[in-house]
Amino acid sequence: MSSDGYAGSSRRRFLDASLAGVAGLVLGTNERAAAASSASTDELAFLNIEQASALLRARKLSPVELTQTCLTRIETFNPSLNAFITVSADAALAQARLAQSELQRGQWRGPLHGIPIALKDLIDTAGVKTTCASALFKDRIPQQDAAVVARLKQAGAVLLGKLNMQEFAYGGTSVPSYFGRVCNPWDLERVTGGSSGGSAAAVAAGLCYAALGSDTGGSVREPASFCGVVGLKPTYGRVSVRGVIPLSSSMDHIGPLTRCIADAAIMLQTIAGYDPNDLTSQDRPVPNYLEGMRGRSPALRIGVPREFYYANLDPQVQTAIERALMTLGKLGAQMRDVPLEVSMDRTVIRAEAYTYHAQYIARSPELYLPETLAKLRLGAGIDAPSYIAARRELERLRRSMLDVFSSIDFLVTPTTSVPAPKASPYPTGIEEALALDALLLRNTRPFNMYGIPTISMPCGISSDGLPIGLQFSAPDWQESELLALGRQYQEATNWHTRRPHNVAPT
Repeated sequence: MSSDGYAGSSRRRFLDASLAGVAGLVLGTNERAAAASSASTDELAFLNIEQASALLRARKLSPVELTQTCLTRIETFNPSLNAFITVSADAALAQARLAQSELQRGQWRGPLHGIPIALKDLIDTAGVKTTCASALFKDRIPQQDAAVVARLKQAGAVLLGKLNMQEFAYGGTSVPSYFGRVCNPWDLERVTGGSSGGSAAAVAAGLCYAALGSDTGGSVREPASFCGVVGLKPTYGRVSVRGVIPLSSSMDHIGPLTRCIADAAIMLQTIAGYDPNDLTSQDRPVPNYLEGMRGRSPALRIGVPREFYYANLDPQVQTAIERALMTLGKLGAQMRDVPLEVSMDRTVIRAEAYTYHAQYIARSPELYLPETLAKLRLGAGIDAPSYIAARRELERLRRSMLDVFSSIDFLVTPTTSVPAPKASPYPTGIEEALALDALLLRNTRPFNMYGIPTISMPCGISSDGLPIGLQFSAPDWQESELLALGRQYQEATNWHTRRPHNVAPT
């Protein structure tokens, strides 16, 4: 055994065997033998969290090795992807060394112990810049951690840094950012989606094992779809948003982006729970999501709301979704078309966004990007009666979901109606920018209004080599059931194993 407590040749054999299994998924059967004989650090980066955690507990791998693997890939690929704004390399290595020491002493904190992850740059981190991708906050250093960060630290996660995003989370492309646009690892000319574009790109490219994003109109699920990863929006109030720079407090959610369903369950397990200091947080029991995910529902009654969500789909999205529905049918799902009320009203989000930013706009409007400033100013003229009426309508819409799920267990829709579009040419006017958001976020926005748990999963690849996403939704607080459905679909397909060619292991 080496001086650091980690096995030598036996470690190499154990690790090679583990990586060979992973490489077989990533690279295909014909390349397994080569991968087994020359396991690379790149392959380490595409382990899932359960696999990496098992290797850490067995001391066949160390948190420092995992962290160095991610930092190396960040150094290699971030210049082209622009997924990270801040890389906290020294702090991450210090956290990794602490985790390594604890694991050597048998002090295991859970499956995230020693696992490198990253955070969207609107989640406060004490002593580390939290900029919201804006010149307004480019030097902002919080003094306290957000609630989710405190939970991740308690779980022993290694925090690599802060991820790029659309300025102040107001849009679906991650092109408008003070630090430059985020590039899609599947095609650098394409958008990643937004506003959690850096989170999706970093996970897809193997720069971290998971990431947190925020979702107010689809900002976790839409970039997950465009980048070929899993994106989960929990029930409204399931995860604390304290310490997160808000867009719209009535619809803000925090959720994980991961490469598989089990990793989403592990991340949710850590960040979920009641926070008495967050007015939006709900005091509800937190189940064991991994255990619940492995359950199997005896009957899957799935509602298909075709009237709105399946209209005007890109032909390749249409084909992928219909194929996914066929797969669900083979799993025993009973599918029926259902009506689903859709509200296009933007009063609440515009009023709440402007309320937070009004003082900054009055003082320093020049520090906002033009598109962001124009969007924020749309809320300036909303009066109190209009806001109150819209907020009451939002509550009515959320309560109506009880009726929707009286005869079905889940809803299934395309996550987006199109694959990721090219970033150029990008709209120059506010009306064109709003129209692009309306297209890209059409199928995700309503679920923030419903408040129900919703997940996007890979379900296909376009002829241009771009991922296509499928969206499952469940009633409030039924994340376990939602994850179980996702697991069943994932086990029947292999879309989650696909990797962008320019960042995949070689």
